[in-house]
Amino acid sequence: MRAADDTDLIGRQAETGLLRAALEDVVAGSGAGAAFLLRGEAGLGKTALLDLLHAEAGRRGCTVLRALGTETEEGVAFGLLHQVVGPLLRRPPAGLPQHHAEALESALGLGDAPPRGGLLIGAAALTLLAETGRTAPVVVLLDDVHWTDASSAAVFAFLHRRLAGLPALFVSACRPGRTRTDGWAATVVDVSALGPRDAGDLVRRHHPRLPSTAVRRVVREAAGNPLALLELPLHRTGDPLDGTAPWPAAAEPGHRLDRLFAARLDALSPAAGRVLLLTALGGETAAWNAAAWLADEGADAAAETVEQIEASGLARRDLAGRLAFRHPLVRSAIIARATVEERRSAHRELAASLAHDDPRRLRHEAAAAVSADEDLAARLEAAGREMARRGGDAEGAVLLDRAAALGTDPRGRARRRAWAAVMAARGGRLRYTARLVEELAREPVPTEVLPLFAYAVVYVDQSHRVDFESSFTLLPRALGELAATGAEAFPGLAEQMYFKLVLATVYTDDPRGWSALDRHGPQVSPLARLCRRAWSDPARTAHGVADELRARVDAMGPEQEAGAAWLVLWTAAAVDAADARLWRRFSTQHGYATQGTIAKAKGYQDYLAGRWDQAESRLREAEAADELGYHCNALVFRHHYAHFLAGRGDEDGFREVERHLRPRARRARMTFVETHLDHLTGLVALAHGRYEEAYRVLAGLTPPGVLPRGLPWFHLPFFDLVEAAVHTGRTAQAEAHVAAARATRMADISPHHAFLLAAATALAARGDDAEARFATAFAVDGAEQWVFPMARLRLAHGRWLRRHHRATARHALRTAAHAFRSLGAAPWAAQAERELRAAGIATGAAAGARDLLTAQQARVARLAADGLTDKQIGAELRLSSRTVADHLAKVYRTLGITSRAALSGALDRPFTG
Repeated sequence: MRAADDTDLIGRQAETGLLRAALEDVVAGSGAGAAFLLRGEAGLGKTALLDLLHAEAGRRGCTVLRALGTETEEGVAFGLLHQVVGPLLRRPPAGLPQHHAEALESALGLGDAPPRGGLLIGAAALTLLAETGRTAPVVVLLDDVHWTDASSAAVFAFLHRRLAGLPALFVSACRPGRTRTDGWAATVVDVSALGPRDAGDLVRRHHPRLPSTAVRRVVREAAGNPLALLELPLHRTGDPLDGTAPWPAAAEPGHRLDRLFAARLDALSPAAGRVLLLTALGGETAAWNAAAWLADEGADAAAETVEQIEASGLARRDLAGRLAFRHPLVRSAIIARATVEERRSAHRELAASLAHDDPRRLRHEAAAAVSADEDLAARLEAAGREMARRGGDAEGAVLLDRAAALGTDPRGRARRRAWAAVMAARGGRLRYTARLVEELAREPVPTEVLPLFAYAVVYVDQSHRVDFESSFTLLPRALGELAATGAEAFPGLAEQMYFKLVLATVYTDDPRGWSALDRHGPQVSPLARLCRRAWSDPARTAHGVADELRARVDAMGPEQEAGAAWLVLWTAAAVDAADARLWRRFSTQHGYATQGTIAKAKGYQDYLAGRWDQAESRLREAEAADELGYHCNALVFRHHYAHFLAGRGDEDGFREVERHLRPRARRARMTFVETHLDHLTGLVALAHGRYEEAYRVLAGLTPPGVLPRGLPWFHLPFFDLVEAAVHTGRTAQAEAHVAAARATRMADISPHHAFLLAAATALAARGDDAEARFATAFAVDGAEQWVFPMARLRLAHGRWLRRHHRATARHALRTAAHAFRSLGAAPWAAQAERELRAAGIATGAAAGARDLLTAQQARVARLAADGLTDKQIGAELRLSSRTVADHLAKVYRTLGITSRAALSGALDRPFTG
């Protein structure tokens, strides 16, 4: 889909405009970096868009880094990352710290530095790009990322989340469907088929002698696919100028587009076919070796073969002499049309061409093997473990699995496959882990492998199947075996098992879990025991946990962080201590398992801290988790999303999410989710002023004067129950609940607990004591960070002041109303406005609108109010339709409206409160 005479691509004005604007922003240094994901079927012109951007970025003086994912190198750990950062490491920028350079060199196999694992690789790549960007903006172009290796995908996901302030533009291209780009923080640009007019123009530009009747036929047959539009005229039989000549029946657009190349492949000589197959299977290195493959043919024959390949249009030599395929589909078609024996023969030839210690040689040997080979299996196992040590767990798992298949000893097979399952789980390949576990279960598992097998089974059951029963049957037994035989053979495994047991027990409140945690506490670290203490009975056991956790994290060395991340983050989440310092400390770990744990903890913390503009990101996290097979994570992300909806008082939205969540939580016996859905039901009732309903629901969770043991995050329904009791005239019950919290020293658990207790004390206060109680609550250190409960406290204070005829009520109520609107909590804002009207002050439904919207939100809102569609707004502001929709959703919540029709009036109403 390249243009013949200019730099524009026919029918791609919107896409090129968007990418050029992003490039302009990065070159001008006008703000944060940007990321786009071009998504579309094969042949739609994604590579052409990358080519155009590559050329323009080069002309603008940018550092352009380009990489191509291929199915033959999908199993090479950090293969795609190598293509991007490898050229930079040849002459690294002066500002790149030595330990970051060593981490990258180790991961990419470029140096002798000791392996750093996944801990520093993401941070090192980020620093490298940032330092490179000091001299020129960086443009990273990634093609066919649906074929990227899992380790590179995790690093690029890490980089995408940290583009703020980085002078970089990331543009990737992939086909639709499940890919490893799920979870990348990129604006998705759907590249669709061309319309009939653009399709005709493209055919006429590249085939100017084709008659009009033939052009119309091509346009109809190609269905708007640019590659088909260019290739179909070359595949017709008969006179090329005859508009009625037929096309091969197999030459259909879409997913069968690769068959367009079939006739040309079949017409090639055996020597040419062999060179193309070697290049297709051998990847980047083989592309340089076309002449070497033909050395035995003689100079004249070799030159004739290369000319034949180029004349076919399937591949060409670039200026550097490398053989480059016409389109990635050519590579797929070559591999698909080769027989099994032809592919094995090519792998044998590729292996023989590589040095003995080259890891790629081993991969080709493994692909060529047809029978058991213990020597090859042992070498594959060693390579897989080395790959895992360098951070490539997912790819190391593939090598261990292949080693298991080639091994001759059944016990060795089970051991290798068990390790493969654990490594695949660590690398985020959960469906692959599930398959490996199923294969392991088909044969007796050797005793020495049982702890690994138990951990792998539990990992799949918890994360993929959302089933916690095996946690209570397998983990205690495996921990007991490790205690009896020694854990030296499985370093860190007991700690990970204990964490999984804590997780299952907190989620289900199963007494078997609590008993096992007590029994096996002595064989794990103080940090693991601290995690158990934080969750077991928070009202009575969580005191001092936050302080001890900070001290342990401060004393932790870099080599300890990878194993401790899950325990630290889960412990912090128990006591509302998962702050920005922890995100920075552990965000360098790029693996999905750890990043997923960070995202879950951060989702809850965003809710507490009033960062409610992040609500939709929880839904996106849930969708990404489902795509990866992490269904338990997806459930928890939706559970966090329900908090935002309930806080806003969005009853319809909350009920919809609850209908999705509650049956799944009940099947999994996740009382953690069920009880908090009950709590959120009470919170929704509070938002809408249904205080009796709220009291009934909340008292069922935490009866007045009682702080139950099996209620994690008990402090949230605690505060809500006190408010419901006050509104329903149950002052004695409110006071009893406050007294119970004081008796358990709730304020000593965390600053958030201290603020909620002080706020509840103020709500329950009577008479002249109330003013002093409110003042005490407002004075709690850091109280302003808890935006939602602070707004509710101000609302309650404003009510009290109004009823006592205090002029200061107006300020308190206005401040509360403003805070609620900024959160998108329209029913709560309406409560504050009713109080203002009761005080004789006029209000407007969209008061302060212009102050509450960001500049971009205001622009989107005004265009929508003027009648433009999301697509038209996107074209005007150079945004994707999805980004426009996200902005409008936030505008609706902020202004307390529900439709486009209400926008104009809401934007024009001034704040009169």
